Amino acid sequence: MGVDYRQFANASDLPRLIAELSARTVVFDIEPFVAAWDGTQDALDDGIARALDNVAAIPGVRAVCFATNSARQPSALPDVPGIDVSYLVSARKPVRTAAYRRLPLPGVVVGDQVMTDGLLARRLGYSFLHYRHPQAAPIGPRLLDAVGELARPLMFRR
Repeated sequence: MGVDYRQFANASDLPRLIAELSARTVVFDIEPFVAAWDGTQDALDDGIARALDNVAAIPGVRAVCFATNSARQPSALPDVPGIDVSYLVSARKPVRTAAYRRLPLPGVVVGDQVMTDGLLARRLGYSFLHYRHPQAAPIGPRLLDAVGELARPLMFRR
């Protein structure tokens, strides 16, 4: 069974995409969808709150996990009734998967990198919602994106 792959560039499309996939779990990569790579602590906290507000209204979502390979941490995680909210710092995506195994299926990973977020989705059997961000990325993410574009046809069906 192949993993669903969908691209999106407009953040307002995300709730519809998650609902179409009937996801019970949503895993968010932090940079750049939730907060910019060089963003402040307030921007990270605001981005988490905004993402949770958008997902809380989607029927069926029971768990939201924010996962980043960086050391960034939120000041606090908002409490959302009926949704298990977690945050993984230094997540080592896509290598480590144990922390996601307790989350309800089906799931979706929202991220900008095929080689980390997309591969994590594939390893978990989740769908991958590939965020094609409009802002200029730092050189490291740009290079990883180029490699991911080469690997994408081998990893995902459209």
